[in-house]
Amino acid sequence: MFTLSPYASADAARWDALIERSRNGNLLHRRGYMDYHADRFTDASLIVERNGEPLAAFPASVKDDVVTSHGGLTYAGLIATHAMRVEWALEVFARIGEHYRARGIRRIVYKAVPHIFHAYPAEEDLYALHRLGARLVRRDVSSVIALREPFAFADGRRRAVNKARKSAIQLQACTELAPFHALLSDVLHDRHGVAPAHSLQELALLRDRFPQQIVLHEARRDGDLLAGALVYDFGRVVHTQYLAASEAGRDANALNLLLAELIENIYADRHYFSLGISTEREGQVLNGGLVTQKEHFGARAVAHDFYEWTL
Repeated sequence: MFTLSPYASADAARWDALIERSRNGNLLHRRGYMDYHADRFTDASLIVERNGEPLAAFPASVKDDVVTSHGGLTYAGLIATHAMRVEWALEVFARIGEHYRARGIRRIVYKAVPHIFHAYPAEEDLYALHRLGARLVRRDVSSVIALREPFAFADGRRRAVNKARKSAIQLQACTELAPFHALLSDVLHDRHGVAPAHSLQELALLRDRFPQQIVLHEARRDGDLLAGALVYDFGRVVHTQYLAASEAGRDANALNLLLAELIENIYADRHYFSLGISTEREGQVLNGGLVTQKEHFGARAVAHDFYEWTL
């Protein structure tokens, strides 16, 4: 009834069509996105069929004797179509375990897709993992605004936005990534001693592949870049992949103004506005200042869960 096939490059169109029809897949799970860093991750993805019809995709990478879903993605569990049922999921997961076990894999690290990214309920995987004895080993906290429910900016945040609106700050979408990436790199280096997860060349490649879904919004004054937000537009959900502001931008509340414009106007018709995680060290440390900044926009917590399944 169920067959599992390792993904091959010839399957790209079939894979993407399945993601398009799925309940819980998005841009991140398209091959054009996943494969941009194929040189850094050994693909171990699977396509699941039932009676010859595509039922689910399992984005995965392998290192040594551990499979991760997927090492280069924030989240990517079993991406299922509407046809998937709970009893079928139990059998599919049993087959996944058999497949990898036969190849010498000892553990699967499973990054569940947070529910806000589901187009329709799709948590058969969590029940199957429970039945198989998988353990919750990590929980990150993301901050999300439910745009179709009542929410409010904190009073101080609203005052900052209103003050910024009176200044000569121009907001615009921009196609030139280099100035923003340079600003982002400086901010991350100075504050955290790290570099962006994506190089400028990688961001340009991804934006060129998905120009309608990866969009840079900027705040400038007299031509100077004050702040920027690189947005991943998933349709129902909009996610801020990167945010950065210069020192002058922080003084001018430019990022507050830019985010307010995105939340209240440009993407106001969507279901959720995601501001990303505020946890470090595999969820054990909460960056209180960062999460508070997001909560002042009305965002509240959504968990990103990681499971360990010993085969």
